Amino acid sequence: MAAEGFSLRCYSYLDRMQPQYAAFVGTVTQGDLPTEGMASLYIEMAPGNEVFRTVDIAVKATEAKPGAQIVEREFGMFEIHSHNQAAVLEAGRIVLERLGLKIEDRIRPKVASVQLITNVDPYQAQLLNRFRRGSMLVPGQTLLVVECAPAAYINYACNEAEKKASIDIVHVSSVGRFGRMWLSGTESEAQTARDAAIRALEDQEGRDG
Repeated sequence: MAAEGFSLRCYSYLDRMQPQYAAFVGTVTQGDLPTEGMASLYIEMAPGNEVFRTVDIAVKATEAKPGAQIVEREFGMFEIHSHNQAAVLEAGRIVLERLGLKIEDRIRPKVASVQLITNVDPYQAQLLNRFRRGSMLVPGQTLLVVECAPAAYINYACNEAEKKASIDIVHVSSVGRFGRMWLSGTESEAQTARDAAIRALEDQEGRDG
């Protein structure tokens, strides 16, 4: 059963990791490396230390492997993945069952900020490139910045944006109070990515946080 005061902040299933997204995750993960086409599940919770118990449940349930197990100041988050979609879904089901929860108990994501910056200036591109872990931001491109809460949902938004648009993933941050992603491309492709990301977040069911 979930501990008193436990909050299921995010429960987000990615059916198929897209090529760039999977490659980006490989640059930041400290656990098992994912590859394109794998299914993935992100679970975020509070208090943060609850993550150790839930990871233990998840990895013992099926063949799905853990890619991340993070505890920061307020929240804990973990990710598991496998080429077998059924294994990822079953691991998630068992976690919820052991905690006495349903998917609907998660917090519904909210879009906190959306920005489209056209014709990015060379100096701004250089500043952003110093902090990125993905593709280089090229001057003259359009930069899409999306911010959401809870943070881990930004992974789903990014993966869905890549499905719908020809964009480059510059950076994704999914730890903390807010998740953020930077995507770049032409103005029209950035707009398509924006619409796909917002739709993906708004389609998630859950409770108000």
